[in-house]
Amino acid sequence: MPMIAEGARLVLADGRCDVPIRVLLADDHVIVRQALKTLLEQNGMNVVAEASQGQEAVSLASKLNPDIAVLDISMPLMNGLEAARELHHASPKTGMIVLSRHDADQYVIAALNSGARGYVLKTQATTDLIQAIRQVQNGEFYLSPGVSRALVEAFLSKSGTPADSLSPRERQVLQLVAEGKSTKEIATLLFVSVKTVESHRTRLMQKLNLHDVASLVRYAIRVGLVEP
Repeated sequence: MPMIAEGARLVLADGRCDVPIRVLLADDHVIVRQALKTLLEQNGMNVVAEASQGQEAVSLASKLNPDIAVLDISMPLMNGLEAARELHHASPKTGMIVLSRHDADQYVIAALNSGARGYVLKTQATTDLIQAIRQVQNGEFYLSPGVSRALVEAFLSKSGTPADSLSPRERQVLQLVAEGKSTKEIATLLFVSVKTVESHRTRLMQKLNLHDVASLVRYAIRVGLVEP
């Protein structure tokens, strides 16, 4: 039987039943997640899982295959951008929306590079998120008002950024370095040796043509891997 799109739901033509959009929420602030969950459920959506950091979001998405994943850009250990990259492979049919406090171009481009199709400013989440979810669910892009629409066209026509040349592990090491973690702490978090971490850091410095930790931190902020 044919189905008719109706707001956040898919409704059978005879109106007998509906299927809410299934959403995964990832944000390291419990209060924010609770507020967003309430907002989505009030609009007929089904929050199937919540995560407090990126790796947890990827794991849950691979098991649940939600329609939409809403990812905070700034989460510890694995941020929303890296989570989006991994989630794209773990659950390829899941549409991804990034939440951020920043409207600067580099953050938007970084989100689009990660595979996200939506970028919602946290200050506008209560008014924008529902529309963003519906548009991404329909295969469209969504950017909060105030974010340049020209960025989408620029993204679709661009050849890539230096960060694209980094491996997932190198990007993860870069984030942890920018978060102030020591080499030993990074090795413990990633379950690898100190020598392996040093090797990753050396390679990413070579790829980015950067020569000290301060430059790595500035670069990570510039491309949106961490927030200032």
